[in-house]
Amino acid sequence: MKNKEIGVKKIIQVFTCQWRFIFFSLWKLPMAFLARLRVTELNFQQSIVTVPYNYWNKNPFNSMYFAVQAMAAELSTGALVMLNADGQNISMLVTGLSSSYYKKATTKIKFICLDGEKISFAIKQAIETGEPQICKMKSKGYDIDGVCVSEFNIEWSLKKRKKSI
Repeated sequence: MKNKEIGVKKIIQVFTCQWRFIFFSLWKLPMAFLARLRVTELNFQQSIVTVPYNYWNKNPFNSMYFAVQAMAAELSTGALVMLNADGQNISMLVTGLSSSYYKKATTKIKFICLDGEKISFAIKQAIETGEPQICKMKSKGYDIDGVCVSEFNIEWSLKKRKKSI
C-alpha cells in the first residue's frame, strides 16, 4: 500500500509541478510542451488542464486551433486515467473522440474533467473480469469569464495486460 501511495504522489507531482511537467512533456508529449499545456489540479476525482491563447495556438480566424483544445481535453482525461491506473498492469488507448464548440476560444482555456470515479470503476472492472472496458469521459473547456467554449467526449479502452512469460 505504501508503494501505491508513493506512486500516486509521484504521478501528481510530475503532472502538477511546472518544471517536472515541462521535462515530462518534452520527453513524452512534445506538442503539449509547445502548446504550453499545464495541469493545474489532479486528484482521484478531477483533473484541470489550462492552455493559453497565443501565437502558436491560434488559427487564421484569430481563435484557438481546435486540435490544441482537443490535446488539452485529452490530457485532462488521460491524467486521470494514469493516476487511477497507477500500479496496475493496464493498457490504455483513446478509441473515440467527439467535440462541440460553442464560442470562439480567444483567451486562456481551462479544461475540467470530473470523471475520476467513472475511470476508477472501469479500471477495477478491467482487472477483475480480464475483459476490455470502454470508459466515456467528458472534458469541458471554459474561458476566463467562465463561459463554456467547447466540450469533448473522449472514449478510453482499458484492458488488463497479459503477463509476459
